[in-house]
Amino acid sequence: MNLLDKKIKHLQIKLASQSPRRQELIQNIFSNFKIVSKEIDEIYPKTLHVSEVASYLSKLKAAAYLENASKDELYITADTVVIYQNEILGKPISKNDAFKMLRKLSGNTHEVYTGVSILLNGSIRTFDDVTKVTFYELSDDEINYYIEKYQPMDKAGSYGIQEWMGYVGIQKMEGDFFNVMGLPLHKLYREINEIIDL
Repeated sequence: MNLLDKKIKHLQIKLASQSPRRQELIQNIFSNFKIVSKEIDEIYPKTLHVSEVASYLSKLKAAAYLENASKDELYITADTVVIYQNEILGKPISKNDAFKMLRKLSGNTHEVYTGVSILLNGSIRTFDDVTKVTFYELSDDEINYYIEKYQPMDKAGSYGIQEWMGYVGIQKMEGDFFNVMGLPLHKLYREINEIIDL
């Protein structure tokens, strides 16, 4: 049992995410948690600034559990967006779409925002984190190899930093590596500690 486990032993931790990356990450700070899932229409106001979308969607996801959450349950929801030149690059809808996204990112810097919401005792607390990622110039062969050998279709921006593209394609990064994977563990750990100490 780690330090945070002792603090939250009276709570059931519920990660509301089907993302295997988030599930992998969260087990590094919690020994016990349950995966839950609800279908949410991820629709946001078009007037919202792109940097606010991830937080808005994570809060929207948390709100879906508000009515039925009991006092001993702590829900964690998250959403990650990749932004290049004020354009949100979501999950690709085809291999061609994935190629176009990676071609845009090649040789350029983009931002990855992850919004996280924590639902406890009828209250939702939301925060976000941002990481700047710069890619090397990628050849068409490198992009096609990645698309064929890995699974970019379920990833915002068409890449996973924990995969081959992260090993060979990333020139530099400013911010939290885990944020790019989909869950800023450093901030999450501190936010939950703060909530529990209130």
